[in-house]
Amino acid sequence: MNYSIKEVAKKFGMSAHTIRYYDKAGLMPFIGRDNSGNRVFSETDLNWMAMVRCLKDTGMPIKEIKQYADWCVEGMKTIEDRKTMLIDHRNHVLKQIEELKKNLELIDSKISVYDDPELAQRRYGNLEGQE
Repeated sequence: MNYSIKEVAKKFGMSAHTIRYYDKAGLMPFIGRDNSGNRVFSETDLNWMAMVRCLKDTGMPIKEIKQYADWCVEGMKTIEDRKTMLIDHRNHVLKQIEELKKNLELIDSKISVYDDPELAQRRYGNLEGQE
């Protein structure tokens, strides 16, 4: 089954403009076109889009995603490069997760103070904006 850019945009919660940008930036090297020149997405393309979206959403720069896409086009001879890139990115994501956990702990501690208005008053008084 093939999908239009509008269908893909809806499926991934992104704009058609963003998908076109990704394609023009070389992140979508496998997408076909119909006789009118419109992009046509296969199931394989949807899987690829999911990977691009994952990499982008986890902070990989477009330039690096482009490198990854280029290596995929080159085939099996670049598999170690791709693996290394993904391992490095995975480590980056794990670090982000740890930082988010620390931030979440701080937010949770603030919420717990607000759960006890007397504690909040003793701790902050009327200086709420100076926490």
